[in-house]
Amino acid sequence: MTSPEPILSINDVSLVFGGVRALSDVSFSVQKGELFSIIGPNGAGKTSMLNCISGRYHPTTGGVHFKGQNVTGMKPNARAELGIGRTFQNLALFGHMSVLDNIMVGRHHLLKNNFFTGALYWFSGAQNEELEHRKFCEDVIDFLEISHIRKATAGTLSYGLRKRVELARAVALRPDLILLDEPMAGMNLEEKEDMARFIIDLNEEWGMTVVMIEHDMGVVMDISSRVMVLDFGRKIAAGLPAEVMANAHVKKAYLGEEDDEDDSVSGKVA
Repeated sequence: MTSPEPILSINDVSLVFGGVRALSDVSFSVQKGELFSIIGPNGAGKTSMLNCISGRYHPTTGGVHFKGQNVTGMKPNARAELGIGRTFQNLALFGHMSVLDNIMVGRHHLLKNNFFTGALYWFSGAQNEELEHRKFCEDVIDFLEISHIRKATAGTLSYGLRKRVELARAVALRPDLILLDEPMAGMNLEEKEDMARFIIDLNEEWGMTVVMIEHDMGVVMDISSRVMVLDFGRKIAAGLPAEVMANAHVKKAYLGEEDDEDDSVSGKVA
């Protein structure tokens, strides 16, 4: 029986900035419904990979395919329209806007009106459309348990709550694939537990495929379907969480332990 086509395929992607090689011939795939984590030491190329997937960067060589379509040359907004959402390692909220308005921004790709049809559309259906989008945003707010801050100015919130608002904005797009760049960075234990629960529910109940960068190995091991490890821009391991953490190359990258020169990289690209 043949395996279903992956929702995301990364084929021999390399990324070079001047003389710096951020990624070197990285290939992997993600199946629909997976919670796929990318880990590695600082500077390993993790965020560069997410940027190649979302369209902020275009690979120097190699290709990115999403739902069977080559999106390598597409801009970020075009990929968002296809169903790719993301959060950022450094918060990218509009600090002067309310929580609800920030989340509504995540729906703008789904609006039907444009410059040429806007005036006519306003009278024919824009108000109903706005109500529909606002209702969905309210559902996201309830899901992420931030109803109590829905009218608050985003810039006045604690770091943990702002991270949750940024997740809400990405979820508001209702993406098929959501990219999470260190969603739990800077959080305390209780905040991490809440965020992990939300990510699991997005994956299992909302049906979103997740590609996540995260440094908390406890979280990664607990919630991931599969894990890939990058080191100096190269993939050194991929597979089930337990297999990856037992890999000698991974131990060397994280702990400086010596590995056997003949050890094989665990896991196979699906």
